Amino acid sequence: MRRHRRTTPDSAQELLTNLGHLVDEALERVRLQRARVDLAIALQRHMLPPDLPSLPGVGIAARYVPSRGGLEVGGDWYDAFLLPDGKVAIAIGDVQGHDVEAIAFMGQVRTSLRVLATAAPDPGKVLSEANDLLISMGNDLFATCCFLHFDPATGDVAVARAGHVPLVWATRSGQYGIALDRGGPPLGVLAGERYPVTHRKVADAGSLVLLTDGVVEGPSCPIEEGLAAVARLVRTGCDGDPDELAADVIKVADLTGHSDDAAVLVVHYDGPPVLD
Repeated sequence: MRRHRRTTPDSAQELLTNLGHLVDEALERVRLQRARVDLAIALQRHMLPPDLPSLPGVGIAARYVPSRGGLEVGGDWYDAFLLPDGKVAIAIGDVQGHDVEAIAFMGQVRTSLRVLATAAPDPGKVLSEANDLLISMGNDLFATCCFLHFDPATGDVAVARAGHVPLVWATRSGQYGIALDRGGPPLGVLAGERYPVTHRKVADAGSLVLLTDGVVEGPSCPIEEGLAAVARLVRTGCDGDPDELAADVIKVADLTGHSDDAAVLVVHYDGPPVLD
C-alpha cells in the first residue's frame, strides 16, 4: 500500500509566504495602475478648456465621457478659441494610446494648434505646421484632428482634417449632411504632409457638430451607422440649445458598445447678421 507523502509544516509555511509575496506584488501593481489612471484623469481635466468662447450669434458647447473600462484614460480632446481676425478656431482630436503619455501628447497637440493658429492663414497650414512640429519632438504617438476656422460675420467655414471623423451639419431650413471632404493622414506620422482645406458657407441658422470615433464606432455599430444616427439628431436639434444637442449626441456612444472615451463639440450659429 502506497503511503501519501504529507507536506511538512515548513513546506506549508514556505508556500504561504510565497503566496503572500505574490498577493503583495499584485496589489502593488493595482495601486500603481490606479495612481497612473488618477494622474491621467487629473491631467486630462486640466488639459481640456475650462471655458468655451461666447460671442453674439454663436453658441458653443461640449461633452466628454471617459472610457467604460475605468483603467484606461484616452486622449480625446476639444478646443475653441478666438483668432486675432475675429474668426473662431474650432478643434477636436484623438490621440493614439491611453494613459499619462497620451494625455501629455494631447496637451502638446492642443498647445501647438493654439500657437500656430494665430499666424497660419488657414486650417490646412495649421495642421501641416503642427504635424512637422510634433514629429520634430521625437514622440512616437500620433493624433487625429478636425480643425476649422469659422467667421460669424459671413458664415464662412474652412475645414481641414488629419485622419479624423468628418463633422456633421444641419440648418434650420432642413438641409443636413456628413462632410466627407478629403483629408490628410494623422498628425505625427509623416513629415511634410499637406492638408487640403474645404470651404463652405453657412447661409442659414444651424449647427456644426464635431466628434471623435468613440461616439460613433464600437463593437455593435460600424462608423457609418453611428454617423447616420448623429446626423438624424443634428437635423432635429440643429436650431435648439447647443448644450442640449451635445448631450443628445454623446448618448449615441451608449448605443455603439464602445469602450473608448468620446467627445462632442457643437457650434450653433444664428445665421449671418442682417446689415442695416
